[in-house]
Amino acid sequence: MITRLLVANRGEIARRVFRTCRALGISTVAVFSDPDADAPHVAEADLAVRLPGARPAGTYLDIERVLAACRASGADAVHPGYGFLSENADFARAVLAAGLVWVGPPPEAIAAMGSKIEAKRLMAEAGVPVLPSLDPAAPGEFPLLVKASAGGGGRGMRIVRAAGELAGAVESARREAASAFGDGTVFAEPLLERARHVEVQILADRHGDVWALGERECSVQRRHQKVIEECPSPGISDAVRELLYESAVRAAQKIGYVGAGTVEFLVKGDRVAFLEMNTRLQVEHPVTELVYGVDLVRLQLEVTEGATLPPGPPAPAGHAVEARLYAEDSAYLPQTGVLRRFEVPGDVRVDAGVESGSVVSPHYDAMLAKIVAHGPTRAAAVRKLVAALRGAKLHGLTTNRDLLLEILINRDFVAGETHTGFLDGPVWDTAKPIDDLAVLAAALAVAAGNRRGAPALAGLPSGWRNVRSQPRRARFEEAEVVYDPLPEGVTVLGADPYQVILERDGVRRTFEVAHYDGLVCVDHAGGRAELTPVPHLPEPVEHVAPGSLLAPMPGSVLRVEVEPGDRVTKGQAILVLEAMKMEHRIAAPSDGVVAEIQVEKGRQVDAGAVLAIIQKVDS
Repeated sequence: MITRLLVANRGEIARRVFRTCRALGISTVAVFSDPDADAPHVAEADLAVRLPGARPAGTYLDIERVLAACRASGADAVHPGYGFLSENADFARAVLAAGLVWVGPPPEAIAAMGSKIEAKRLMAEAGVPVLPSLDPAAPGEFPLLVKASAGGGGRGMRIVRAAGELAGAVESARREAASAFGDGTVFAEPLLERARHVEVQILADRHGDVWALGERECSVQRRHQKVIEECPSPGISDAVRELLYESAVRAAQKIGYVGAGTVEFLVKGDRVAFLEMNTRLQVEHPVTELVYGVDLVRLQLEVTEGATLPPGPPAPAGHAVEARLYAEDSAYLPQTGVLRRFEVPGDVRVDAGVESGSVVSPHYDAMLAKIVAHGPTRAAAVRKLVAALRGAKLHGLTTNRDLLLEILINRDFVAGETHTGFLDGPVWDTAKPIDDLAVLAAALAVAAGNRRGAPALAGLPSGWRNVRSQPRRARFEEAEVVYDPLPEGVTVLGADPYQVILERDGVRRTFEVAHYDGLVCVDHAGGRAELTPVPHLPEPVEHVAPGSLLAPMPGSVLRVEVEPGDRVTKGQAILVLEAMKMEHRIAAPSDGVVAEIQVEKGRQVDAGAVLAIIQKVDS
């Protein structure tokens, strides 16, 4: 019987496992790196053990340190979560060799699926449909997909459409795979374009029973990482569904699987092809839990302790949709900083690794939370999710909320017509102009706050003057507005530092306003605005030379592709940054000549640091 469980992970999955442990009366242990010292998962555990350092290799990926944390805390069991060491057979063996309980499949099963190359061979033997493997050095056909043999989550994966792209793609995939998983082996397979990504949740006990607990649609992806998931899939036939379930059960039986896992497939029409098997709990497991009315973590723990599964899985009910909320901009670049406010309203499930005041660091994945809605129909679940995202208060960091909303109301998504290339193309440019009334509301709220805090004559109305000579303006870095006199047609029905009610053209709108150091956030029914007040006497700023390429995020310089004096063309790679376990290509904004390179390989840089200077050349 498990009495004290250590979760060898961080963020929302650690909190998710702790939640079930509390319900079962199991004591919990968190581990944390230095950047995570104040993270919510640390505060929620009964005990917590520091893993000194920041980089994953020396903390969450260090097997000896994690085992030492088990000894120090008296943990008798380990749950790996997902990512990090969750699919590392050596870690599973080390846990068992230390006399601890491993909440996961046998190490042999992990090892069998740990190499995607070997996994495909075993699946073919089991009668599971697979795509042919290609030699990444001489594939013989295009387009193709270069993939890391170890790990997942879209890392170490590159699409190649022509022979000239192959060498660079293979090299880049190998580097990223080695950084993320400690194994740079890659392989290639034909690219099955416009296919669906559909996965089957399995659960197996120690007595040979295997459940296929429904399927999840995971086709909406960016950078080969999932963004929206749902259960069941809206676009496959009953015959395909049956084939997926049979194949998933065969896969589990072939390797003697025990516990929760996922078998992933590509589906195009009636064609089904095995992708990989994830020998762990998946990020998107909540949609299955809501539809089937189960707690997969609880089932994991019970199976680990020797329980027998009932004769068959429970019947599904309704539909569930999950949106992954990331701290990233419209170009999918991760963002770092302080999440000033995090509130999600409505009848939805929120699995989050953050809370108001959390710091998002450059060391780990940029996912903030999973927001999940369940309803009797797909339309009802999507409507709930849209309402929750629209009403969420997310202050201080740029997020992908607008992208998520655009997806959920997209005509093709609503029709269930998605595929793995769904987010490709310019249609998803979610940049929108700032609402002029939101700027006005911010100005009125700031003015009201200034009057409320005035040391003298605080009872006078905001902006009161003996002589009206000039209009009163509020200046923000993003926009400016005249608020006295009011714009024509606008009436103020109420204004204090935290709420402003305006009416224009007979329509009344309420704006909620939050104030932080150097930031004003406005939430309203039509959207939101984050505004940076311009001080009356701004501090002098350092001049940045024209043509400077600035770091879009904190990271490490992985490599520099050019030298001073080189002529470059628009879009050409200048250097590559590594941040949040991903490679980010920094390209030339125009044709020109490299005037300066101000960094070198291996250097850590802050967001906004000058990386290089490109002198523009007249065409």
